[in-house]
Amino acid sequence: MVDDPWSSALHRLWQAASRAEEVAALADDVYAPLLATPGVHRVVGTRWDGRQVLRYMRALSAGSDTPVIVATTRSMPGAAVREPGGEPVVDRLEPAGLDDAVWPEAEFLREAPGGSVVSCTFRLDQRGWAALTLAVDASADLAAVESRLTQAVDVIVACHTGILQRGREARRGADDALLAEASLQMDSSLDVEDTLRRVARIAVPAVADGALVHLARGKGPEFVAATHVAVQQQRALEAAGRDDPWLAALLARRSDEDTVFLSGAALDGSPFADPATTTATTDAADAGEGHHPTVVSVSPLRARGRVLGTITFVYQRPEARLPDSAFLRSLATRAALAIDNALLYELRRTAVLSLQEHLLPSQLPVTDRWDLSASYAVGDPMLDVGGDFYDAVLRPDGSIALLIGDVCGRGAEAAALTGLARHTLRTLLEEGTDAGTALSRLNRALRQERASRFLTAVVATLAPQADGTVLLSTCSAGHPPPLVLRGDGTVSEVLSGGLLLGVLDDVSYESHQERLTPDDTLVLFTDGLTESREAGGTFFESVLPARLAALRGSDAAHIAESLARQARAFRDSGQDDIALLVARWTGLPPDSGLLPPDHRLEQAALR
Repeated sequence: MVDDPWSSALHRLWQAASRAEEVAALADDVYAPLLATPGVHRVVGTRWDGRQVLRYMRALSAGSDTPVIVATTRSMPGAAVREPGGEPVVDRLEPAGLDDAVWPEAEFLREAPGGSVVSCTFRLDQRGWAALTLAVDASADLAAVESRLTQAVDVIVACHTGILQRGREARRGADDALLAEASLQMDSSLDVEDTLRRVARIAVPAVADGALVHLARGKGPEFVAATHVAVQQQRALEAAGRDDPWLAALLARRSDEDTVFLSGAALDGSPFADPATTTATTDAADAGEGHHPTVVSVSPLRARGRVLGTITFVYQRPEARLPDSAFLRSLATRAALAIDNALLYELRRTAVLSLQEHLLPSQLPVTDRWDLSASYAVGDPMLDVGGDFYDAVLRPDGSIALLIGDVCGRGAEAAALTGLARHTLRTLLEEGTDAGTALSRLNRALRQERASRFLTAVVATLAPQADGTVLLSTCSAGHPPPLVLRGDGTVSEVLSGGLLLGVLDDVSYESHQERLTPDDTLVLFTDGLTESREAGGTFFESVLPARLAALRGSDAAHIAESLARQARAFRDSGQDDIALLVARWTGLPPDSGLLPPDHRLEQAALR
């Protein structure tokens, strides 16, 4: 078997190419076997970018182990005549005829022993090209030299292509990971302002050096968020986002188009114009070491067929590190969906709260003998309208009727039953109907309407007596029993019972009676209060009497708000709404004042 050194060297070169992370790592495996070719005295390689800027030159002579390496940013417009098209180009030239403005290698090639020059120029990618040039003497077999040169170039091109492909795959994986993380981060909040800030922050600095978010409004783009890796530049970016007319005009034009990249002359007159470059030319040698021209991209925030605004990225990094349009389009789409979800949630929240307010009384009656107050806390994070309701009604006989109830479930149907229940009971009680009859008639109405949900309710009628006490008559339809806080701090449960409303036909309800004295307080509530549960499994119901007792001497508003606040802080689980209605019987003229609250008791109960 004939030993072919070139074949062995070429085999090793292909192996090295499969492992290389950059083309420059192949230099030793390329230059040495070419110099071992008979008649070859010198090998010179050059690397160019697409603007005829020489980036790298490496020269090695036969018999030497030390290459001459030149890293530069020399602009050579004359080299444009050498830039190859699609396929590698091989030329044979005389060293004496090389133009230094076109051939920076000439100084090395002329030093070699007489003969000729064989050069192969080839394109690496869309942004750059390279040349591999040999100085040979008259003894060289030029056909063999050209064959080996083109084979070496084939390996270099394949190596570079593989490196780019692996880089694209790695970047695609990193982009996919970033997009997934971005979705998680942006979708983790339904607060509009927080979501907008997250959208601006999520891509900096991983994707860009700065980001601006604008929403589309009737009067034009509205600045909402900005971030930058540098604090000082962030302030300038925020100022541009708010007030710059160039940027406002750009966003108004681009809000419904695909992602666009702007640089150089396209940024003239903008807050992003690069003072280190001119519009006529971009000379890398003038730009300074480490400086990169500013690039700006604008992507529309489009979700569910609507353009919500734009996201603008500012880049001050090498062109190779700029994201592509597909990635920015995907990121903008995810951001738009997160923003749209937050906006829709905010609209829904506003609508639900408005509807909830209309299902509750706008105000409670004001009397000279009763201190009345209520509290309502929405517990469902999805903010479906709840079924809790309450009201207070002045009756023709001078008594006052308090009512509170809870419709099973949430949503539109629960809201409809809530309105029906409250207004039915209010109307009947205002007319003087007794509580038991009012509940029976509501039950009949629910059955006639074929309501698919049941509800609980309790009506407490408070009638002042001549001896200064109050006759409390309580009628319940399966509702949690009210509590009475006595003036001495003791807490008792009002006896109650009765069947749920809307379950059976022809149900009657009985009342239970007891007395209240001045400074006694009646507390009605829904099960959202008692069923708030801490992490250990304890329900707020078990601590409610002690918490209420600690509020002795407080006015009705403080009792209602304090119990609701304590229940929300207490619970680790449980999402039901909390409604409270509190009535404190003063039995005194309004100018008599209240007993001073003993806040020490309340603090002790919280421990």
